[in-house]
Amino acid sequence: MQSQREYVLRTVEERGVGFVQLWFTDVLGIPKTFNISPAELENALDEGMTFDGSAIDGFSRVQESDVVARPDPKTFQILPFRSAGRAVARVFCDIENLDGGPFEGDPRHVLRRQLQRAHDAGYRFFAAPELEYFYFADGDPGHEPRPLDRGSYFELTVADLSTDLRKTTVLTLEEMGIPVEYAQHEDAPSQHEIDLRYTDALTMADTIMTVRLVIKEIAQERGVHASFMPKPLSGVQGSGMHTHFSLFQDGRNAFFDQADPRGLSEVARRFIAGLLVHAREITAVTNQWVNSYKRLVSGYEAPVNVSWAYNNRSALVRVPAVKVGKTESTRIEYRAADPACNPYLAFALVLAAGLKGIEEGYELPEEAATNLFLMSREELKAAGIHPLPRTLDEAVSAMEISELVAQTLGEHVFTWFIRNKRTEWEEYTRQVTPYELERYLPAL
Repeated sequence: MQSQREYVLRTVEERGVGFVQLWFTDVLGIPKTFNISPAELENALDEGMTFDGSAIDGFSRVQESDVVARPDPKTFQILPFRSAGRAVARVFCDIENLDGGPFEGDPRHVLRRQLQRAHDAGYRFFAAPELEYFYFADGDPGHEPRPLDRGSYFELTVADLSTDLRKTTVLTLEEMGIPVEYAQHEDAPSQHEIDLRYTDALTMADTIMTVRLVIKEIAQERGVHASFMPKPLSGVQGSGMHTHFSLFQDGRNAFFDQADPRGLSEVARRFIAGLLVHAREITAVTNQWVNSYKRLVSGYEAPVNVSWAYNNRSALVRVPAVKVGKTESTRIEYRAADPACNPYLAFALVLAAGLKGIEEGYELPEEAATNLFLMSREELKAAGIHPLPRTLDEAVSAMEISELVAQTLGEHVFTWFIRNKRTEWEEYTRQVTPYELERYLPAL
């Protein structure tokens, strides 16, 4: 049987690939790449490619700078874009130390480590995200973003530019072998959503990185800008990345139990409980930017409280209804994450929190069956429902004292991430915003 390595080399030759991009991400999930020629590919697959890690945020210090990008041939893919008339391919890389051991600053390694922990417990972890994003006339930060349409939920419009861009993107992803389950117009003007069909969490994290790039590239080709900024417009909802998760054990959905009236297993209940107990600690990673917390406010369908419920979209963790006879699709939906997070770290922390709940036998609190958006702070407090962090500063403070987050991310990523986010918050607090000028300058 032909090996994956041989398939990659043969495909590059047969398809006339001119460049192969080696992809990886920094700690914040910003995509990084360097190109190699087809002549260098065989050596890269066998030995990896050495590069200066000190040039990448969150990677190496100058005195220990060199690391190795080792391509994962299972992730090889021809991209839908050409360069100088030649086909371009990409392959994701695992970052290693020079001695061949995994590099502690590699987000892909952080997720791999948690997936191995789940595997050792007999589980496979699957994810299916709903990616929301905006199209704007341009990406110039010097003026207010200009939407391309004024549509709302499920709007069926004539062939306007933004609808055409979304359709083109879906067809392109399908041609690349990335299955799309749904695509639709979202609630806000020029806001769209693409839902990806579930697969294992590592493949999905790679896929999210690919989809974000494809969406942006196709928009740029048409002279417009696609943005995954969580809250680019005031007065309308922001962009989330509601993600459906499930565990499988021995080929069966571990979240389903036929004996339960609602079909939810004890494993699922403890997994949800783990997410609730550790939700505040992981929010700095699932929502890692100052702007992320402009989305996590009441009134715009984003969760603001630590709660769970069946089919209640005001809850942080939702248990979607399952069609009759489709018990294998039993899953949970985590609604806090936004599409600008690092999916490798976010998935690793969701899994770690859930596994902690299973291992420690966490008890699931009572379901929040009512609309939490209509409850006052006093009512929420009386019901034992606590808020998510309201700012990046508050989220980082919760993360900083979390043993679970420290163990999951590892000392290297944990320390760097906190330091980086503290700097971002301090820089933000020094800014005088247009809101302050408009409100205070004339009156004070």
